[in-house]
Amino acid sequence: MCYYLGIDTSNYTTSVALYSESGEYSHCRKLLPVRENACGLRQSDAVFHHTQQLYSLYTDLVKNIDCNKIKAVGVSSRPRPVEGSYMPCFTVGLNAAKIIAATLNVPLYEFSHQEGHISAAILSSEHYELFNKEFIAFHISGGTTEAVLVKPIDYGFQLKIEAETLDLNAGQAIDRVGVMLGLKFPCGKELEQLALAYNGKVSVKPTLKGANCCLSGLENICRKMFENGESKEKISYYCLKYIEAAICKITEKLKVKYGNIPFLYSGGVMSNSIIRKTIESNYNGIFASSELSSDNAVGTAYLAYRKAQND
Repeated sequence: MCYYLGIDTSNYTTSVALYSESGEYSHCRKLLPVRENACGLRQSDAVFHHTQQLYSLYTDLVKNIDCNKIKAVGVSSRPRPVEGSYMPCFTVGLNAAKIIAATLNVPLYEFSHQEGHISAAILSSEHYELFNKEFIAFHISGGTTEAVLVKPIDYGFQLKIEAETLDLNAGQAIDRVGVMLGLKFPCGKELEQLALAYNGKVSVKPTLKGANCCLSGLENICRKMFENGESKEKISYYCLKYIEAAICKITEKLKVKYGNIPFLYSGGVMSNSIIRKTIESNYNGIFASSELSSDNAVGTAYLAYRKAQND
């Protein structure tokens, strides 16, 4: 049995994964620690914590396999597959991948974090046909809020931004509102549970400029609701429905432009059950599994496997 190793050191998660020739995968990941009441990490802190966490995750991942059966190493070396895309935290994974690949004398393949998300979504949804056709991919997280036109090239993807946030990312908005409500960062899961406990209705009107969205006003609205004594459940529900409405409006605009091509949704925000249910029912969207929606190295390991087959 041969294996393909994936490494991803994103802004908030250290992740390693193995993909096997039999089509099975395993992965280990750990969130970076964030101090109480904070809404994020400085890059210097992210680099430090990845350095602390990566070794133990890797040793746990490979403890039951023969590492000589690892035939290639894939790593997320930058946020997006465009010139100039850079974030210091990815250098931790890249340097570790270079050492492992050199020690095992196997190929090293570099991908972007965004390509890893798309690959994980294709793998977990089992829509493998997307590797051979154009489609629209949404990447909605704390660091990215984009819809991109995806064209398959060789073993990976060529991406063109079709819509994006003009200010705050969706995951940032969720975390800022969550911290305001006293939730632990990252706040997505707790905010979702509060929202699911709300039984009323809300009226949301997201701001779009063309196909692009503006989400900074959402934080201000939620803060005003909080100051006016609205319940945490209602504020949480409003926050998620506002983001949902923005994604739906972008989807509608891109469907007018591109017609009946597949729409795929990934990123941590897309694991939210409220948003997912609406998009699946109204637009027949393709989603990553909940397990592989948020940051992970499984998609990167799978891209390494695909690349190795083509070399």
